[in-house]
Amino acid sequence: MKASHILVPTLEQATTLLAEATPLNFGQLAMQHSSCPSKARGGDLGEFGPGMMVKPFEDATVATPVGFISQPVQTQFGFHLIHRTG
Repeated sequence: MKASHILVPTLEQATTLLAEATPLNFGQLAMQHSSCPSKARGGDLGEFGPGMMVKPFEDATVATPVGFISQPVQTQFGFHLIHRTG
């Protein structure tokens, strides 16, 4: 799998960003709003396999078709928007 994400502390922030997010502006939004160090790369997490991410994140990535953005996903780190890129 390959994905980018935006990590924020609240569901409200994630929901607001989801309303603004498109595949074309996702990287820019990640750079502006994400609290993850991956924000320097537009949220790009690169490629990862089964078991490499926390389960809710992995499950949401698997369920999101390539090219689409997930609904907000909660993990112990906060709320994620996931853009599945591969």
